[in-house]
Amino acid sequence: MQYDTHQKFSPTTLFLHWTVGLIIIGMLASGVYMVEQNAYWVFSWHKSFGFIVLFLALARVAWRMKNGWPTAAGDYSALVHGVAKVIHWVLILSTLLMPISGLMTSVLGGHGLSVFGLEVFAQNFSVEDPEKTLPINYELSKLGGTVHHYLGYVLIGAVVLHVAGALKHHIMDKDGTLRRMLGKSI
Repeated sequence: MQYDTHQKFSPTTLFLHWTVGLIIIGMLASGVYMVEQNAYWVFSWHKSFGFIVLFLALARVAWRMKNGWPTAAGDYSALVHGVAKVIHWVLILSTLLMPISGLMTSVLGGHGLSVFGLEVFAQNFSVEDPEKTLPINYELSKLGGTVHHYLGYVLIGAVVLHVAGALKHHIMDKDGTLRRMLGKSI
């Protein structure tokens, strides 16, 4: 198995970074679109991809723990390293907490979860009224929804800062950071 080096990132790192990153960006966009446009027809896709990205994010965390954090391509101040570390931690934790909080909202709200039509968690229907869905735990479902909502904005900010940082590294610093993320050597 190939690991990251200072000169080049491994195929595993590249696959997990870009797959999780692109799905998360799509999830954020679809979430904002659903809420802003009341386009709840997107909801089943949003939940399906959210469930899948949870496992990819878990694999990414496991890989990061095994492989370690990448070394900086350039020589930067402690402040710049500190800001980068905070943004990376926010990204890593958010990619786990967003799907977990979404699952809490849906499953504990009694709505269940289907992944592309395959039932993973059944809906919790009322015995008296089979058309009515009953929450399993209303308080935890609402907590999940609140976390999901506000963390979405935090994650949008972190993604914007992450992309801006990558562009700064590439355009201003010319240090090879973006080249490594594109599978090239520096």
